[in-house]
Amino acid sequence: MRPSWDEYFMQITRVVATRSTCLRRQVGAVIVKDNRILTTGYNGAPAGLAHCLEIGCLREQMNIPSGQRHELCRGLHAEQNALLQAAVHGIALAGATIYVTCQPCVMCAKMIVNAKLARVVIAGDYPDELARRILAEAGLHVEVSGGRFPA
Repeated sequence: MRPSWDEYFMQITRVVATRSTCLRRQVGAVIVKDNRILTTGYNGAPAGLAHCLEIGCLREQMNIPSGQRHELCRGLHAEQNALLQAAVHGIALAGATIYVTCQPCVMCAKMIVNAKLARVVIAGDYPDELARRILAEAGLHVEVSGGRFPA
């Protein structure tokens, strides 16, 4: 059976996540407009820097719970990498959809809002209530597995 566009792009997003170099969570992001992939991103250290796979995870060593103290992580989030790829290559994102393997954090939610993305499709949850509120307040259409994002 042929997958829907959302299923198709989410499958690709899961493949993108396999490139992640994070020891705690492998996340992928794909930004799409008019059923065409514009950019992709996965979580990991900035280009040219050592990855956590090579040197270990500071947040893990410090016992920092998921969803807290993002500034102590050397990696960029998948959504950030996808947005930055658009900036590097001069790709306009207004009105596009971002597919992510988990709910964006508050930092990524704010970037998604300012990039003027129209829709967020996620495969899983993430413990960040403020991010949920920001996305809802911005009027973004956010979906989980084909349903409306929980309020």
